[in-house]
Amino acid sequence: MDQKILSLAAEKTADGLQEFLQILKEDDLTDLLQNQAVRGKTAGALLKAIFKGLPCSEEAGALKRLKIYSCCIQLLESGDLQKEVASEITGLLMLEVHRFPGQLLVELANEFVSAINEGKLTNGKSLELLPVILTALGTKKENLTYGKGELSGEECKKQLINTLCSGRWDHQYVIQLTSMFKAVPLTTEEVEFVVEKVLKVFSKLNLQEIPPLVYQLLVLSSKGSRKRVLVGIIAFFNKLDQQHNEEQSGDEYLDLITVPLDELRHVEGTIILHIVFAIKLDFELGRELLRHLKATQQGDFSSICPFSIALLLSVTRIQRFEEQVFDFLKSSVIKNFKDLQLLQGSKYIQSLFPNECCISTMILEVVNNSVHSWDHVTQGLVEFGFILMDSYGPKKILDGKTAETSSGLSRMPNQHACKLGANILLETFKIHEMIRQEILEQVLNRVVTRASSPINHFLDLLSDIIKYSPLVLQSCSSKVTETFDYLSFLPVQTVQGLLKAVQPLLKVSMSIRDSLILVLRKAMFASQLDARKSAVAGFLLLLKNFKVLGSLSSSQCSQSIGVSQVHVDIHSRYNSVANETFCLEIMDSLKRCLGQQADVRLMLYEGFYDVLRRNSQLANSVMQTLLSQLKQFYEPEPDVLPPLKLEACILTQGDQVFLQEPLDYLLCCIQHCLAWYKSRVVPLQQEEEEEEEGFYQYLDDMLESITNRMIKSELEDFELDKSADFSQSTGIGIKNNICASLVMGICEVLIEYNFFISNFSKTKFETILSLFMCYKKLSDILNEKSGKGKTKMANRPTDSFLSMKFVSDLLTALFRDSTQSHEESLSVLRSSNEFMRYAVNVALMKVQQLKETGHVSGPDGQNPEKVFQNLCDITRVLLWRYTSIPTSVEESGKREKGKNISLLCLEGIQKILSAVQQFYQPKCHQFLKALDATDKEEEEEEVSVSERAAFQIRQFQRSLLNLLSSQEEDFKSKEALLLATVLTSLSKLLKPISAEMLSWTSKICTENSCEDASFCKGMLSLLFNLHVSCKSPVGLLRDLSQDIHGLLGDIDEDVEVEKTNNFALVNLKTAAPTVCLLVLSKAEKVLEEVDWLITKLKGQANQKIIPEEASSQAALTNHPMEKTTIIQLGTLLTFFHELVQTALPSGSCVDTLLKDLGKMYTTLTALVKYYLQVYQPSTGIPKNMEKLVKLSGSHLTPLCYSFISYVQNKHSRSLKCTGEKEKTAAGPTAIARALRETKPIPNLIFAIEQYEKFLIHLSKRSKVNLMKHIKLSTSRDFKIKGNILDVVLRQEEDENEEGTASEHEGQNKEPAKKKRKKEMKCLS
Repeated sequence: MDQKILSLAAEKTADGLQEFLQILKEDDLTDLLQNQAVRGKTAGALLKAIFKGLPCSEEAGALKRLKIYSCCIQLLESGDLQKEVASEITGLLMLEVHRFPGQLLVELANEFVSAINEGKLTNGKSLELLPVILTALGTKKENLTYGKGELSGEECKKQLINTLCSGRWDHQYVIQLTSMFKAVPLTTEEVEFVVEKVLKVFSKLNLQEIPPLVYQLLVLSSKGSRKRVLVGIIAFFNKLDQQHNEEQSGDEYLDLITVPLDELRHVEGTIILHIVFAIKLDFELGRELLRHLKATQQGDFSSICPFSIALLLSVTRIQRFEEQVFDFLKSSVIKNFKDLQLLQGSKYIQSLFPNECCISTMILEVVNNSVHSWDHVTQGLVEFGFILMDSYGPKKILDGKTAETSSGLSRMPNQHACKLGANILLETFKIHEMIRQEILEQVLNRVVTRASSPINHFLDLLSDIIKYSPLVLQSCSSKVTETFDYLSFLPVQTVQGLLKAVQPLLKVSMSIRDSLILVLRKAMFASQLDARKSAVAGFLLLLKNFKVLGSLSSSQCSQSIGVSQVHVDIHSRYNSVANETFCLEIMDSLKRCLGQQADVRLMLYEGFYDVLRRNSQLANSVMQTLLSQLKQFYEPEPDVLPPLKLEACILTQGDQVFLQEPLDYLLCCIQHCLAWYKSRVVPLQQEEEEEEEGFYQYLDDMLESITNRMIKSELEDFELDKSADFSQSTGIGIKNNICASLVMGICEVLIEYNFFISNFSKTKFETILSLFMCYKKLSDILNEKSGKGKTKMANRPTDSFLSMKFVSDLLTALFRDSTQSHEESLSVLRSSNEFMRYAVNVALMKVQQLKETGHVSGPDGQNPEKVFQNLCDITRVLLWRYTSIPTSVEESGKREKGKNISLLCLEGIQKILSAVQQFYQPKCHQFLKALDATDKEEEEEEVSVSERAAFQIRQFQRSLLNLLSSQEEDFKSKEALLLATVLTSLSKLLKPISAEMLSWTSKICTENSCEDASFCKGMLSLLFNLHVSCKSPVGLLRDLSQDIHGLLGDIDEDVEVEKTNNFALVNLKTAAPTVCLLVLSKAEKVLEEVDWLITKLKGQANQKIIPEEASSQAALTNHPMEKTTIIQLGTLLTFFHELVQTALPSGSCVDTLLKDLGKMYTTLTALVKYYLQVYQPSTGIPKNMEKLVKLSGSHLTPLCYSFISYVQNKHSRSLKCTGEKEKTAAGPTAIARALRETKPIPNLIFAIEQYEKFLIHLSKRSKVNLMKHIKLSTSRDFKIKGNILDVVLRQEEDENEEGTASEHEGQNKEPAKKKRKKEMKCLS
């Protein structure tokens, strides 16, 4: 039969074939086709012949064709056909589909849809036909019966796709079905059906099946729904990551159910590659990604997650998007840090956003994830790390210093962003070997090329990189040695930082060490002073770190280097003998520096103590060097006065005088080295008899002799008596200043030396007092001579030669030592109030130095641990002295010139508390514990930081109450302000803020009237800080504004204002400008927070693409945020309502109030715009919003115009007065000031009009008349007034003719003034 069909098909006409096939039964035909196909014989030819003989133009033929199609589909699904046969049949079926009538196409498509939804497909080979069927159906224009109705072909196709996407898809055909839709022309709505269906299926598939599916989905997205595809993929992987993190932090047994982490990361990496590839082909997809993520940036960062960040970093490899992506990531990071900072500063916002996301954590998570072969992300990470460090690193400020603070919540967002950049680079360096060289090169390049700007952040990163693995960096040694070539051209601080950072490398690589020594030796003889100082710094660092005993100092090299890592040649040559030779060579080089400028010698003297402490075997060499240097300036004869040759320390070249030898620093260095040597080395040598002890005995004798002769010397012996010239303009004056400075320094060094060797001997203490008197005489002369300018005084006492440890010991002896045997000797020092005051002043200097530079001068000043210990000891003594001898008790005794000692102690406590919170935030508990004297031995249970802080707070509260209860003439404003500052610092340690502290502070502000502005500001600032930590401060602002209004009176002189007296601290002296400016700054902060809330609300509204029925539910979820925003603005409105009626004095108060009113209206406008955006007829406008609008119309806007009139009238009056008093000179100045002060007025009027404009829009949209309580402004006061202009021009003409300027000036202002008054009445 098959042969007959084929032979008939070969004829020229198809009539015979058609007749034969019409007679043949359907079943026989399908059986024949089935047999031929299974055997693989001529199935294609037979099928072609059948289609030729069954034209679709006849109904019977078309129906038989449908049967043939059904049979073929079953054959394809059976899997019995050979591959070639199946492909041939599929091809023929596809070619013939478009001949089918529409109705049969609907039936055929329905069969497919039913088979898919019912899971009847066995291998899915027939699915290739479906897109052709759907495409053909879409081209049919006639109406077709579908279900119970009639639809066009296009509509039928849409219904079929909808039905297909509504049913269940077998997992194994999901990819095939998605791919199938590529070939079907789809409308936007149809694409949405398909995309939604595929995204829902994601969660049901195996992880390995998702990448090919995503690929098909991305191809499909070129037809539309790009955003939905990207959002769906990001959301799916974000959810997977979150689940994985939760399970990791939860029970261990859960790991059995989850996807292995490694597999998840590899799949994510593949998907990111697919998306990036798709973006390269379709830039619109990239633009859509950025648009979507930028929209979420305004809201709650919901789409920003580790997966989307990794995706963005990969997209940076596409040049077109590189800059946009980095800008977006940069702005997201800084915005997130600002958000977190704002949250930390506001309790009520914290309650609304308990779990704000942290982008920095996500980015570091991406770095960790990139270990799973995410090479496409790594380059972006490195670039982004450097972008953050470059953009947000420390900036150069005045005097070339940079404001650096330690890590802690007080740091600014910029500093956090810079630190994040460094962390990204460090972690990437640890994980990715391939990228290490590039990171190191870029860091070193920045260190060298940006030497003029602060680069501490890069030096810290370099140090961390090298500490992580010095041996890994041996491969990059060429880059490091290349950097050394630039050392001579870099600032000394940079050189010190760089060498400190690369120091671990010097221990493992001899080649690097040798090249450094070569560079330093060249630098030693360079012409530039900075290069020589760099050489000294480098050599000192080498001496500190190469121990003669050959052992590594654990404190210097944070990573212990394993034996297996270090090359054999280092062990063979790097022994103690080699180290000793090496160090002695360096010592020889350094000895040559003792003939160079004072700055170079100074560096050497400051560094020798650390060398000795870390490399004790060099003691002999160091001490001999110092001794020989001192001998050049020492008078050996015991009777010669003075004992030192000060003339030899000063160099005169023509008219210029220079310091050649910093003798005070030399003596200071000798004293510290000697003290250390005697306390550490000598006890160990007691058993062995050595001759070496000669040098230290000799130095002791020299210092003893210098001390005795310094006491005997009069100022005349130094040629520094009162009659000497100390002016800075003459050579002799400069020389005398240098000499005086040297003598004062030497006295300080000898004071410390004698205290150290005194063993509480009365004679020694008398010696110390005599040395101090010498110091004081000189200090008094310098103060007196410096005259009115006090320039010298401003520069002189910024530092002292006394070490911090000595200051701590001295203060403890003076104030706390109650040992009976020490009583008599200490009474010598205690008898001098001036000496005790000096000791406390030096402590204050040291703390100030720590706050400004992060370290203190003198031994161990760079060691944070030792500095912290000294701070604890000093604070304990100062606290005891202040609490046991209050200022009132001290002053009731002798009245002396100079500050009260107890007051100085309090100032010291305040400075130390500030420094501890700045540099030692994590150690606050330890600090408070050290202050508690009772806590020495019995420590039954751990006391919290808050409890310890509360204990200290109670002490200072008592002191403040005593001060406030004293007589008015005894009130010390300086002490009161210091106590307020101390309480503010301690209150920051209370977690949470105690209600007791808040009520106490509130009581103080309410009941105590004090006219001191600074104390008032300090206490009210404390009250605000405590309020903000518990709740919003708007209620407090309202109460304070009522007080200010009551005290200063109303802008309308006829109105009498009732005085509220909420806070006694607010009085006529403090109300303006102190309290007024304070409350306005706090109100501005609240407005910023409200603005932030409104931005969040808008962002969340943008993200919610929700249908009508869900909108009411969405409105309910936002309710707390909206309610809070309206309450804050309502209370702020009453605050401004009071201030805008207050007769404020001209100047900063009026200016700030006008600016803040403008901000208030801008914020109100933002809220109105938000309601315009989210308005739904079903929800309407909240009632409290309507009340807010009503309040603004009745209580604020009219008063704003009245206030503007008041300000302008006041200015016109003041201008008139100035014109009468000073006819010429001061006129232009007064006019300029008036213009400057009235500048915010046009901005305020514009803000009011914008607010009213958007209210009108909202009224129209909501059909609620929000304008019924608002009277629209009809005129602007800053428009050009033609009639006044004519008058002025006419008067100017008259003036030119008559030349009598003074008369016309008076007339000139009158009409303008009257006109303005009239217009103002209209406005109000």
